[in-house]
Amino acid sequence: MTLMGRISQFFSRKSIVTKGGGDKAIDKQKAVGKMTARERIAALLDENSFHEYDLFVEHNCKDFGMSDKELAADGVITGSGTIAGRLVCVYAQDFTVAGGSLGLMHARKITKIMDHAVKMGIPVVGINDSGGARIQEGVNSLAGYGEIFYRNTMASGVVPQISVILGPCAGGAVYSPALTDFVFVVNQISKMFITGPEVVKTVLGEEISMEELGGARVQVETAGNAHFFANSEPECFDQIRRLISFLPSSNRQKAPVTDPRSPRETYTIQNLIPQDSKVPFDMRDIVRAIVDDSDFFEVQELFAPNAITGFSRINGETVGIVGNQSLVLAGVLDIDASDKIARFVRFCDAFNIPLLTLVDIPGYLPGSDQEHGGVIRHGAKVLYAYSEASVPKITLILRKAYGGGYIAMCSHHLRADLVFAWPTAEIAVMGPEGAANIIFRNEIMAAKNPEEMRKLKVKEYTDKFANPYVAASSGYVDAVIAPEETRAYIGHALKLARDKEEMRPARKHGIPPF
Repeated sequence: MTLMGRISQFFSRKSIVTKGGGDKAIDKQKAVGKMTARERIAALLDENSFHEYDLFVEHNCKDFGMSDKELAADGVITGSGTIAGRLVCVYAQDFTVAGGSLGLMHARKITKIMDHAVKMGIPVVGINDSGGARIQEGVNSLAGYGEIFYRNTMASGVVPQISVILGPCAGGAVYSPALTDFVFVVNQISKMFITGPEVVKTVLGEEISMEELGGARVQVETAGNAHFFANSEPECFDQIRRLISFLPSSNRQKAPVTDPRSPRETYTIQNLIPQDSKVPFDMRDIVRAIVDDSDFFEVQELFAPNAITGFSRINGETVGIVGNQSLVLAGVLDIDASDKIARFVRFCDAFNIPLLTLVDIPGYLPGSDQEHGGVIRHGAKVLYAYSEASVPKITLILRKAYGGGYIAMCSHHLRADLVFAWPTAEIAVMGPEGAANIIFRNEIMAAKNPEEMRKLKVKEYTDKFANPYVAASSGYVDAVIAPEETRAYIGHALKLARDKEEMRPARKHGIPPF
């Protein structure tokens, strides 16, 4: 064959392969409101930046009539490109080709691009849209999943791993996203579950729809398996681009620095906290009054809303923010909030992102449901994550910091680098009312007017202990600051701790309370 013939053959073959499952399958994909795999990659990456690899890889299954069946690109597209000029590796399963089912070569394409990401030190984005293991390939499909799970684990804490669920993700397939750092879902499109509705009906006799079992809202609000919720695929891709803008490309780097910007004037910090310490307020407003351009990108906004986690910038540098949200359950720590905070703290520590913790916590949530659900074990995850973290750790106590909650929310005792408190801070073993009832019980009961005596003793306890100055006198608070001084103090503290070094005992790894 002549050179021109070979070139013509290449373009012809490429044209066939890039059509995926063909026009009929593509029409079916779009009829249910889904983009094709190639359209998704184009929508996510910078224009014309995608470079595809392993386009001509084919399955090697010979059984069940598969020997003569051609599957375009073996149902997955892999390659690299850029997002806002920054390199990323990406793979997208193609549901138009055999339902995006995963076979051995399909898996090898994915693991190969994951290996590239780790070796090159760049994030990897996986777009999942698959019916699951390719049944015709038997144990080879299972082997493929196992190889992916291993890569997810080895890449953890090395490069950011992002999963996008844009179709069904069932059985073993859900474990790869669960092993990654951030999971994105889209309303009415994303489905995640171990066993489908049919199995649930057969085993439990329970009628349940796919959406109720593992739809997008279930995953972000109830299960906590997903971190970001979008109403459309384009919105989802915008969220991914925004997330990546806050992150370093690998654990060998720090996050990109932008030009510093002042908070918006609409957020005046000294006016945001109510005079009455029992009145809740939105901790996100405090964040916006501190950070550059009042920009806060919240992570897991819809899950465990009594805690907030997310990314912002202070003086142009990325910072991970954790806070108690008094609008929900008074901002207590419970099982879900503990898991949410601990996981976020460990991500930030792995990728050199400083931590700012904003404290207004009455303690851990009491009750038999929490105790039986393992709040001790889950709550200990927060203690472990903060103690283990070696990035700069700055803490600000705004109001309540009671009991174990005070310790857990990155106190000096867990090696916060600097702890600040507003004059409104209340640092004590418990709230003044409960403490007075215990300490002064006999005096209150013996008084002619017990209620009046109780009020006097509550005030006595408040004046003596429910303030930041007792803790400050012991060095547990480094500075009591006015609200309007907050951004300057935090900005300076982050700069001061930027290049800190800590000596830790030699060990293979710790054993967190998983």
